[in-house]
Amino acid sequence: MKELSNSDKLTNIGNDRSKLIKKNIISSSILRIASIIISLMIVPATINYINAERYGIWLTLSSIIGWLSYFDFGFAHGFRNKFAEALAKNDIILARKYVSTTYAVLAILFLFIMIITSIINQYLNWSNILNVSSNLNKELQAVFQILIFFFCINIIAEVFNTMLTANQRPAAATAIKTAGNFISLIAIIILTYTTNGSLELLALTFSGIPCILTIIISIIVFSKGKYKQYAPTLKEIDFSLIKDIVGMGGQFFLIMMCTLLIFQFTNIIISRELGAEYVTLYNVTYKLFSIVEMVAMVILTPIWSAYTDAYTRKDFNWMKQSSKKLEKMGLISIPILILLTIMSQFIFNLWLGNKIRTSIFVSAAFAFFIFCKIMGAIYMHQINGTGKVRIQLITYFIIAIFAIPIMIYSCRLWGLVGIIIVPSLAFFAQFIICRIQLAKIINQTAKGIWNK
Repeated sequence: MKELSNSDKLTNIGNDRSKLIKKNIISSSILRIASIIISLMIVPATINYINAERYGIWLTLSSIIGWLSYFDFGFAHGFRNKFAEALAKNDIILARKYVSTTYAVLAILFLFIMIITSIINQYLNWSNILNVSSNLNKELQAVFQILIFFFCINIIAEVFNTMLTANQRPAAATAIKTAGNFISLIAIIILTYTTNGSLELLALTFSGIPCILTIIISIIVFSKGKYKQYAPTLKEIDFSLIKDIVGMGGQFFLIMMCTLLIFQFTNIIISRELGAEYVTLYNVTYKLFSIVEMVAMVILTPIWSAYTDAYTRKDFNWMKQSSKKLEKMGLISIPILILLTIMSQFIFNLWLGNKIRTSIFVSAAFAFFIFCKIMGAIYMHQINGTGKVRIQLITYFIIAIFAIPIMIYSCRLWGLVGIIIVPSLAFFAQFIICRIQLAKIINQTAKGIWNK
């Protein structure tokens, strides 16, 4: 008999669900390392191409476009849970109907959004909105139009990656995204040597390439192999399933709208209160510390759908054991984040030269933010897998009411450090409340609001 390698031995310990998670973690780890390297290389390449101030403008516009993803009304998240449930019940026909219906609904919705936002874009004065030179307005309108088009198409195309993740194959979805980012990086390097810095070409590169790649790969995969049985067809579109998907996804949508107010106005507030160059500092510092988060997400990404499977099968013992291991993982991040804080300026000098200067206080604030985000995400992924997200919604709603005025006020008082306080507290609250709720669910004592 052929002797198993060390990695084979590791992935063959535990039940089928645990084995699949371990295989995904090992595969995703390799891909995530590549993704981290690529994302770090993209920053200096982009700054060299368009300069630090215009990079800040680019980041702000990109984040605004990201708001459109919140208008899928939670459909993607609802689809993810429902598709995983169908697989757990071995109902292939229902799973295929969920795929077909999700593609159809998101296509109708985001093509409509594309048209409306394109019309509105013609009347927006981006120079005033972002507090930058009026000479940039026409260019920013063109950039926004490019981003609108590819973003809306990509939301539809991303159903394929969501399906892979729901089928506990997040490593495959990560591979597609990593490949898209790598090709984009190569394109930016080529543009640096062949053209003058252009936000329009940058938009085409970063939004167009990953979108087109996802579409090509999904067409190939759906045409043959095991995923052919889930390939979307017109006859499998069943709009009566919308209520099931939205019923679960509706709460996710409301949570996403709250997080929009808490997290996604940050770049605009910084641009208006401190200047576009501080948007670059904020995002570059986040990029460095988010490396720890990205490593954690390698483990957490398959957990969501694995918990859907476990909860559907009432496998509470597995859920309890997994939860303890995940919390230990979160605590391991503390010394790593402290070390990153101490070495942050040294790393910036190696990474970006003298283009970016930060302070130990900004680095420490981001370290705390990432720790809170990891701990919150650990329990969020587990809770989301069960679909019991009502109390999570209430928590975010309360924070969202006060988020923007507090961020503006604290930004004026303490600069970048101040603006990080609100999202940090939001994630910390999520961690505490979701930890209590999960314990109740696993012990089967969740009642009332804790079981909705």
